[in-house]
Amino acid sequence: MAEGSSAPTEVAPPGVNINAPHSARIYDYWLGGKDNFAVDRAVGEAMIQAIPGMRYMAKENRKFVHRVARDLVRKEGIRQFLDIGTGIPTRPNLHEVAQGIEPATRVVYVDNDPIVLVHARALMLSHPSGRSEYIAADIREPKSILTNEALRDAIDLREPVGLTLIAILMLLSDADDPWSKVAELCDALPSGSCLAITHPTADFNPDEVNAAVAAATGAGMTLVARTREAVERFFGDWEMLEPGVSPVSAWRPDEPVDNPEAAYYWAGVARKP
Repeated sequence: MAEGSSAPTEVAPPGVNINAPHSARIYDYWLGGKDNFAVDRAVGEAMIQAIPGMRYMAKENRKFVHRVARDLVRKEGIRQFLDIGTGIPTRPNLHEVAQGIEPATRVVYVDNDPIVLVHARALMLSHPSGRSEYIAADIREPKSILTNEALRDAIDLREPVGLTLIAILMLLSDADDPWSKVAELCDALPSGSCLAITHPTADFNPDEVNAAVAAATGAGMTLVARTREAVERFFGDWEMLEPGVSPVSAWRPDEPVDNPEAAYYWAGVARKP
């Protein structure tokens, strides 16, 4: 406890700024995790005030990851994944789903938040037949990811890769040209690789989403909601898998969804010709 205060003093790992909100920790808060700080909870709550269904949306995003991992392993023969913008681990993680089907699957996770690294080391334990690695890097610098020794050791870029960009591209402004960042990553992957993306949008409910974006940007974060057309651009000339770019809840759901547009995310998966 801090002297003269009834509030507990928050302690963070080295390199973690508890005075600035971070998307990974806000997402952790929405999912019911404990690896977040007062500033993250404050922004997270402000966004929930704007979008009451925010926690539901976060869970739908996680369900999409599980379905993608399952289908890319079973139906596309993918045996290695590159997950950029991993966030704080939430079980089951991508590698746990994929290795549950094919134990030899290899996964490399990428994030730029030091608190993710702390938990990645403890939680991302691979099946003995496979591989699970974590590297600290930023999507704004694709070359630093692609040339990382740990990635090169774990993933064979001559064989198809599942590249997953889940709720990460929203953190790049148009001025950052996220389309060129994604293109650079995709160009490094061989034929048969697959790209999976989820991205928030104001297409379904502009008022709520614009209010949430305002809450985030007011706290100093970058958060961009994009249209379906803008999201489709990320896939370039790759072949879209059915059902194409769709509401995240409607991408190959395990059971019928009453209102797919209740989660304000576009989602899609494409294969490199």
